[in-house]
Amino acid sequence: MSAPQPGDRRPERVYAPDFLTELFRNPLDPGYADAAAARRREAPAEPARGWRAWSARSVSLVVVVVLGFLFAVAYRQTLEDEPGRSQARSGLVAQIKERESETDQLSTRADQLREEVGRQRDAALSGSAAARLRDLEASTGLGRVRGDGVVVRLADAPGNADAVTGMGAGPPRVLYSDLQGVANALWSVGAEAIAINGQRLTSTSTIRSAGEAILVDFRPVTGPYEVSAIGPGSMRRKFEDSRSAALMREVAQKTGLSFAVRESDDLTLPAAPEPQLRYAKPSVSPSPSASGVRSGSPGSSGSPATASPSGGGR
Repeated sequence: MSAPQPGDRRPERVYAPDFLTELFRNPLDPGYADAAAARRREAPAEPARGWRAWSARSVSLVVVVVLGFLFAVAYRQTLEDEPGRSQARSGLVAQIKERESETDQLSTRADQLREEVGRQRDAALSGSAAARLRDLEASTGLGRVRGDGVVVRLADAPGNADAVTGMGAGPPRVLYSDLQGVANALWSVGAEAIAINGQRLTSTSTIRSAGEAILVDFRPVTGPYEVSAIGPGSMRRKFEDSRSAALMREVAQKTGLSFAVRESDDLTLPAAPEPQLRYAKPSVSPSPSASGVRSGSPGSSGSPATASPSGGGR
């Protein structure tokens, strides 16, 4: 192959346009660039447009300043009112504690008067009539009772810190429906007398909620909650096999609530306040053996529940 000579002409190379390179280099249509250039040329001829933009910015600045001033005034007013609110709250708390103390004193006085009435009544009645009346009071919840039974304890779950924010998360709480379920299950397995945190249950008792508080016969009870029941020796086994106990065990496992059942010897349950009945009528022929409290389970390990002595003590 011979080398090219200086006089030889080299063939011309034709370069085709690279479409992709041109597309990425100038992605917009040339018409957009022409329109932008035209707007820049016409801008000096329209001074009103700049004035409108300045006015909009001024109005926005004024609105921001006014809002900031209002927020500052509201915050200052809140700080000034806080001592008054704290003082009012402290006064309400003090009044509540004072009323609770008065209520406890009146309840103690009422129990003393009830015991005195019982002693005077027993002195006026014959021995058999007084004993039958005490049994009826015990079975209806109007008399103090004593015997072996079961105590079911429920408590709120401990508070846990949130994994994201680090703040304390509200713990799962015992609901009034939990106490209702436990009490109904104990009645169904043979309980003869039940009290929740010392509040005796009767046929007219209510277990309700008011906000986060639980009321038993319209009196507040706080956790941990103890449902004490007097009944036959098989009551614990039957209760633990009940649907309510199984549900509470499942809830305790999932939420961290405390749920425990234990037997207790020689429980003493107080008498319930006398109800204000307006429509009740006495039975035509009350049966002497209608009292379920004094009838213990024959052969059971626990002693039957009995009414307290006339003096009210043990």
